[in-house]
Amino acid sequence: MKRTTLLHSELSGLIAAMGHGDLLVIGDAGLPVPPGVRCIDLAVTRGVPRFFDVLDAVVAELVVERSAWASEASADLDAELRARALGQGRTVAHDAFKALTRDARAIVRTGEFTPYANVALWSGVAF
Repeated sequence: MKRTTLLHSELSGLIAAMGHGDLLVIGDAGLPVPPGVRCIDLAVTRGVPRFFDVLDAVVAELVVERSAWASEASADLDAELRARALGQGRTVAHDAFKALTRDARAIVRTGEFTPYANVALWSGVAF
């Protein structure tokens, strides 16, 4: 059994296989997954698991070079995202966010029902 935070085998394996510049998206329960993009569906029920619980577990293992989230996110959600170590963070219009998900290695679906609780994470390098 692993010692580190992230125990989900599929998600852990994906992070281990990511290279510099690869994109991983963590999304709320309603974020559409483009055809051909891998979906790691963690959603069990409304609010389980929570978006920030999944994000924190992923960030504990993934080197994040930059990130993006929807400019339409609430001020509280925006502040929470800015407070985390997510590399160079920026906001984009939600339609632009959905467009960039087409290039993701995977989208991780959470049980979050908060509007615009989505983040794009581009992997960096550990050296």
